[in-house]
Amino acid sequence: MEPADKHENPATQLEDFRYPLRSALQLTASPGVIYMSALVSEPPTTAEPSAKNSQSSSAPARARIAGCGFLMGAADIVPGVSGGTVALILGVYERLVIAISRCDATTLRLVIKRDFRGAADRIDLPFVAALGAGILCGIAGLASLMNFLLTHHRTPTFAAFSGMILASSLLVGKRIRRIESAHIILLVVGIAVALRIVTLNALQNPPDAHWYLFLCGTIGITAMILPGISGAFILLLLGQYHTITEHIKGIVHGHIELEVLIALTVFACGCLTGLIGFSRVLKWLLATHHDGTMAVLCGFMMGSLYKLWPFQVDTTPEVEKIRHKIFENVMPASFDSQVLLTIVLAVAGCAMVLGLDWVSSRGAESTTEPDRP
Repeated sequence: MEPADKHENPATQLEDFRYPLRSALQLTASPGVIYMSALVSEPPTTAEPSAKNSQSSSAPARARIAGCGFLMGAADIVPGVSGGTVALILGVYERLVIAISRCDATTLRLVIKRDFRGAADRIDLPFVAALGAGILCGIAGLASLMNFLLTHHRTPTFAAFSGMILASSLLVGKRIRRIESAHIILLVVGIAVALRIVTLNALQNPPDAHWYLFLCGTIGITAMILPGISGAFILLLLGQYHTITEHIKGIVHGHIELEVLIALTVFACGCLTGLIGFSRVLKWLLATHHDGTMAVLCGFMMGSLYKLWPFQVDTTPEVEKIRHKIFENVMPASFDSQVLLTIVLAVAGCAMVLGLDWVSSRGAESTTEPDRP
């Protein structure tokens, strides 16, 4: 039987896709991610799938890939940090996107024909499985901490998140190669749309339904592909971040309930749907409307900061579960130590992301591949 990829050269696809992505993506990770990346990352390669799969089948290779996944998951659980950009610095991003984009009709036909080996080789299954296991472990490891911070230390946590996301939006805007009037308009449109979305009454108390969880999963997973956008941040805007982290926290602590398992399964199905469907859209957007896409994303992130205003009052004190509470943004009554701490945390969050961007850029310059002829 002929190989499934007879007419597709993955090495060429990877080579063609790498360069626009490297110019579009920016690292917004944590200090631990930068440190650990030196231990687990490997240079991007353009080997054929069979060679890659054989490399991924060894125990050391699987452990290294799982380590990359763990760092991606740990980054994804923090609003303002994108697991996709962490994947880029670890050297696995391009390979992941190619694998995702191959979950298509051709792979489905191989499965229908029971050519499971061919289908697994086509989507680089050993690599995807090891990376996915690491991502799940990373998310589970930090879910409890993030749930605790949002429940008991909402103001300082939102302050740090605001600073990180503000810096991330600036870095996304920096990806615009040449600013034109159309990009300014798109930036303003992105800000206006985000402000409208985060102030909708429906998002103040989002529906507690499976269809909404599925939708949130579909939208939130775009952080695995979109540059500089955090899936946790998207879930926070949609009002489901606390719900998801609470479910994960319960499972990690051994409190397993059927309702929770169903909810997480529905959410995972939404993530899978968004992941498979959006990879092709991203490739088209970056190839044909790169600067416009960056402008809209920058505006969206800046407008969404309204949702993370640190100074909020609880307008529903009678409601026990935080996911059903409604908060209202207010201005602080006076400039006290709490306000000062909030400002310091916001500035620190912003400085951390900008500093890490500088460090990662220096590292990228030292390992940059020669320009294509």
